[in-house]
Amino acid sequence: MTVTWEELRWERLATGVGRCRLPVWDCTAGLVVGAGAALLIDAGSSLAEGVRLRAQAEELAGHRVTHLALTHPHFDHVFGAAAFAGAEVFGAVGVDTVFTARHGREELRADAVGNGLDAHLADEAVDALALPRHHVSGEWTLDLGGGRQVLLANVGPAHTAHDLVVLVPGSPEVVFCGDLVEESGEPQAGRDAVPSHWPAALDRLLDLGGEDALYVPGHGAVVDAAFVRAQRDALADRFGVSL
Repeated sequence: MTVTWEELRWERLATGVGRCRLPVWDCTAGLVVGAGAALLIDAGSSLAEGVRLRAQAEELAGHRVTHLALTHPHFDHVFGAAAFAGAEVFGAVGVDTVFTARHGREELRADAVGNGLDAHLADEAVDALALPRHHVSGEWTLDLGGGRQVLLANVGPAHTAHDLVVLVPGSPEVVFCGDLVEESGEPQAGRDAVPSHWPAALDRLLDLGGEDALYVPGHGAVVDAAFVRAQRDALADRFGVSL
């Protein structure tokens, strides 16, 4: 018997496309299913969460997760990546420097523990960090089989120095935004943010998805183009950026 998206508490967005909202930090993980291949977008906040995500995603897909896209290098999106052994891992060009540099790893761990992740789980995840094999500098089209293609686009720097989004063509089109867009609270701008570029990154996001797309934020409910545009304007006002 085939399990349904609803049974696993995943939100189905289009045929073969869905997402779940993970507990604690309300972080989004997305799934795009092709013929014999599947792409997961972001991997959760710990190895254990990554293991659960992989099991659920493969149950929904009916086959293994073959590709993993990391939208940006924050712990709640990447600490589960090592659970996807054998998957082709994609990230924005330069993201691997965060994972390999000592200060980058220390900041990831400190951010995780400071936000409430158990120190042992943080240490375990940092020790096992999975490095992207494929580095996206512009746009990269993935063929998942069965006529299913997705576009990975490097639109940063903005929320971080290494922001990647995923466009799934179809009706409707679905755009996985990472934390470039947040619905459940004000977008967070940490020390690694580049606020002066953020509004332009959202303009690029809108160009990719168009007016009728579903925009999936890194945290919170799915939004529309009007929400993204309003958040762009609010960020420009907040950081004194001319549009």
